[in-house]
Amino acid sequence: MIRANLMLLSMFLLGMIFGNNLIAASAGTLLVIKLIKLPSLLGVVERHCLEWGLLFLLIAVMVPFAQEKVGFKEMMTSFTNPVGLVAILGGALATYICGQGVALLNWRPEVMAGLVIGTVLGVALLKGMPVGPLAAAGLTAVILNLFGLNKK
Repeated sequence: MIRANLMLLSMFLLGMIFGNNLIAASAGTLLVIKLIKLPSLLGVVERHCLEWGLLFLLIAVMVPFAQEKVGFKEMMTSFTNPVGLVAILGGALATYICGQGVALLNWRPEVMAGLVIGTVLGVALLKGMPVGPLAAAGLTAVILNLFGLNKK
């Protein structure tokens, strides 16, 4: 229990030090849930938060449709110009890669620590954007597969 709390506190502090509010808020929330002793809430979080997070991400991405900034005409243009076709390919590849990330996280959940540290470092040192653990895990899975290190 103390080790888990220290891990969450470390993640919280790393997020704060490197200005990654999402990491800090996530670790802080989990730490509070643990400290107020609500293990059943951790089960709910584990089962549903990934889907909730993806739901909100998709809602944010679809706002331009709701605001009528992107319509049917623009969507159909995606099928007829090079940029749109590359975007379709990029979306398909990203979906595949993120699916590989889900599989990796199910098979080797301990990689999450490295993903979080890598995300914090990427934001702090490379001025990157913390797009999420699924993308990072997916890229990790693809790299592991390339080097034959993802043996199940």
